[in-house]
Order: sequence, then structure tokens, then C-alpha cells
Amino acid sequence: MKLGTPLTASATKVMLLGSGELGKEVIIALQRFGVEVIAVDRYPNAPGHQVAHRAYTIDMTDAELLKALVASEKPHFIVPEIEALNTDALADIENSGTATVIPTVRAVQLTMNREGIRRLAAEELKLPVSPYAFARSEAELQAAIDGGIGYPCFIKPTMSSSGKGQSRITQASEVKAAWDYAATGGRVNQGVVIVEGQIDFDYEITLLTVRAKNAQGETQTYFCEPIGHVQKNGDYVESWQPQAMTANALKASQHIAKTITDSLGGFGLFGVELFVKNDHVWFSEVSPRPHDTGMVTMCSQRLSEFELHARAILGLPVDVTMTQTGASAVIYGGVDSQNLSYEGLEAALSVPNSDIRLFGKPESFARRRMGVALATGKDSDEARNRAKLAASLVKPAER
Repeated sequence: MKLGTPLTASATKVMLLGSGELGKEVIIALQRFGVEVIAVDRYPNAPGHQVAHRAYTIDMTDAELLKALVASEKPHFIVPEIEALNTDALADIENSGTATVIPTVRAVQLTMNREGIRRLAAEELKLPVSPYAFARSEAELQAAIDGGIGYPCFIKPTMSSSGKGQSRITQASEVKAAWDYAATGGRVNQGVVIVEGQIDFDYEITLLTVRAKNAQGETQTYFCEPIGHVQKNGDYVESWQPQAMTANALKASQHIAKTITDSLGGFGLFGVELFVKNDHVWFSEVSPRPHDTGMVTMCSQRLSEFELHARAILGLPVDVTMTQTGASAVIYGGVDSQNLSYEGLEAALSVPNSDIRLFGKPESFARRRMGVALATGKDSDEARNRAKLAASLVKPAER
């Protein structure tokens, strides 16, 4: 791979579609290799906008706007970071030879729609999954639950992120509210929801899986140490690495992750979510990009998930070595504000082996993720306690 110099005719150019906190870290990692980065998001002054060479605010579901921007900027690589995209436009762009979509257009199209990825995993690849059905009306949803899914179950939009539109219900009286929330809570209203039966699992993990070229230029799959995490209402609130698991469960997890990522193809880092009980593992979801639970790797690995993604995109060798046990804990906005400030950083950073990342989002909501605390420790319990303590000491408030 030959890399150019930014802002010159030789520049290697990458366009990020979606430039939140995860995209921001990818941009920084790419820029360390002298890559020229264009950040695109749906709202101005997004975190990635603040560090990119150039920034644009557009509706990325608009095919003509998206194609026009790509034609103007002429990136070598397009890196989707959100679900609200016109993937048909991306397919046209890649088919024309204009740019390479990371990891592939097919991967983006399948993973941005829960129906596509679930059917691939369960029906084509025969991977173990929770019981599921798709519903295009409240009546179909009720029929699917009564027909075998049962209670408790989870209702989700087919296209959403960070838990938006997701509900866990335990009785028939909750179906209507769950349908309404899922039908309106997705990034793009597809008119269809997925209902999943609840699995009796011990814990869930994210297995960061990297498809990259090795030193010989051959495609190879690499696995980071498993990441344990806690979710509330479908949104992660803390994570740690490594998650202890049996050798058989780890082997099964790696098999599932390699099977799904081999099918999706391309290069880059994938966040594969799995349910685990003893030695049994079930596939849940996969994201073809850095994962929010993987922010822990900023303190636990030699190369963070963002640096791994950047290297894989550019065709460079990767190193998934974990150097120490780490944990992350979310810092929420706490208030609805467009003028947020933060106090307590001195106390938070006095917690042993801790660090803080504030994302710089221009608008806060009570449950919006505005930052993350990181910490290391002698074991996962110590790291988690430190990260949660550090996060609790940061006090967001309207200025």
C-alpha cells in the first residue's frame, strides 16, 4: 500500500459517513498515517467534524446528495459509520470504480438491516441464534409471539443503533407500545420489526474480529480478547477486557465470528456480539466497524480497535495484543442542553490508572453518551470499579 501526503495531489483520501465518537477516533488513527480525511454527518460540529481535514453536513439517505459529495471529494475509501445511509447509492459508487466501500457494500447493506443479517446468519450460514420472527404490523407481531416466540421477548426496529426503539416485554398488554416504539424508533422506518425470544445466557460478549493483510500480503482473520459488557435498554453502559470464558466457548465464539465475517468479506474491524452460556454460544449481531463496547481497547490493547480498523483499511499488518486488563464506563449528559460544561475532572483523573474521553458532542440529552471513563487494574473487578468511579465523578451541567 502506497500512502500519500494529505492536502496534496498524492493524498490517500478516506471519507467517513457518520462522524460520532467512534468515527472521531478512526479519523485520528488514519491521520497518524498521513491520510486525508473527510468527515460527513447529519448534524454540524459532530465529534469527527472537529478533527477531520474537511467536514460536511448532509442527509446521507439522499442518494443524489451523497453521490454529488463523493464525486466532488473523490475519496479512495468510503467508511460507513452509521445506519442511516442510502446503501443503493453506495453500491452505484463502488460499481463505478469511484471508491472502495469498507468492508464491502454487501456487508454494509446486510448489517445495517437486522432482517438481512439475521437471515444470513441463521438461514444461510446455519449459525445458532435466538428464536426470531419479523413482523410488518402489530397483528403479525402478536401472532409471532403467540406462535412460538413467547414471553419474555425483545422487540427491535430492523434499523437502529444504541438501543433506540428496543423493548423487552413480558405480557400481551405491552405489545402495542413495543410495536409503536420499534416502528418509530429506528434510524430509518422500514415498516418491519424483529421479535426475538429471550435466551437464558450467562453473559454476552463482543468479539472484535479483524480481517486484514498480514506481513506477506495475505488476508488473515485476527481476534481480540473477548470483551464483556453490560447493556441497559439495548445500550452499553460499561465494558471490560478480557471476559473470562471456557476454552470451548472461546473456540465456538471465534468460529461463529470468522464464519460471519468471512461471508461479509472485505477488510476492517467487525464487532461480533454473542450470547454465552457455559460452552454454548449464540450469534446476536455484527457491526462492520468499531464497536462502542470496544472503547475499552483504548486502555487495554497495544492498538485500539480504531487503530486496528485504520490499519486494516489501509492494507497494513495489525497486532491484537492485549497489554493489560481494562474497563470502560459511560458518562451520560444528564441534562438536555446545547451549552454543556463538565466539572469533576480533577477528581475523576485522580482515580488510579484512569483516563477520560469527552467526545465534544454539541448537544446533550439526559441519556446521551457524552464521554467515557477508562481504567486498568490487576483484574476486571478492579478495572471496572475504577472506571465506574471515574465516570461518576464527572459532572456534566448546563453552563
